[in-house]
Amino acid sequence: MSDAFVKANLNLYAVLRNLEDLPGLDPEIAATIRSWDITIQFTVMRGPKGYLVFKNGACSFGEGTHPSPDVTLFFTSPAHFNKMMDGKASPIPLKGLTKLKFLMKDFPKVTDRLEYYLKPDAEKMKDPAYLNINTTFTLNTAVFAVRELAVHDPIGKLNAAHIMNGTVLFDVQPDGPRVFLTFHDGAVSATKGRPDKPLAIMQFRDLQSANDLLNNVSDPFTAVACGNVLLRGRIVMIDSINQILDRVAHYLA
Repeated sequence: MSDAFVKANLNLYAVLRNLEDLPGLDPEIAATIRSWDITIQFTVMRGPKGYLVFKNGACSFGEGTHPSPDVTLFFTSPAHFNKMMDGKASPIPLKGLTKLKFLMKDFPKVTDRLEYYLKPDAEKMKDPAYLNINTTFTLNTAVFAVRELAVHDPIGKLNAAHIMNGTVLFDVQPDGPRVFLTFHDGAVSATKGRPDKPLAIMQFRDLQSANDLLNNVSDPFTAVACGNVLLRGRIVMIDSINQILDRVAHYLA
C-alpha cells in the first residue's frame, strides 16, 4: 500500500472520526449543529469511504457508503483527500449542490474546531477543558490508527501478526476516555468504551499523564517508573501495539 493510501485511511477513520465526539465535549459546537439534519458522504477513489450524520444535535461517523447521503464529496485519489485534510485542496461535490452554502460556511465551523483541538500549544493546555478534549481526541486517533496500520502498514502488519486473540484497554483515570482494541484471528477492531474482560490494560493515572505520553512529552519507561502509567495483564500485547503506534508519526506528523 502507498503512504498516501495509508494516510488517507488514518485521516478518515482515525482523525475525522473525532467529529462524532465534538458536540458532546464543546458546548459551542453543540449549539452550532443543534438544527442540522444532514448526511455527508466522503468517497475517495481507490481509497477509504465514510460518512458523517448530523441529526438531533448529535454527530455519528460511519464507515463505507451511506445508502442516501444528502451530500457526496468525491476525491480523485488518496493524495487528493490528504491535501483536503491539510487545507490545500477542495473536494468535488457529486451530490448536494444545493448545500454548497452549508459546505462553505457552516460545516467548516466544526472541522476548524476539530483542528483547533488537535493542535495544542502550551497556552491552550492550561485550560482543563481543552486538556480533556485534546487527550480524548489524541487517544481515539491513536487507537483507531492502530487498527488501520495493523492492516495496511508493513511494520504494523508484522507486529499485529504476533498479537494473541483478545482485547487491550486504554483507560484514563478516573473518568475516561476509554478505548480498546480487539484482536481476533488476524482481524483488528477499535471501539470506544470498556470491554468486559480485557487481557491487557494500559491505565493512565490522569488526563495529564495520558496527554504527556500521547504527545511524546514523556517516554513510556519514565511514565511507568513514576507510576503515571500502569500496565496490567498480557503486557506483551501492549509492547506490540506500541511498536505499531510508533508508525503513526510517519504518516500524520
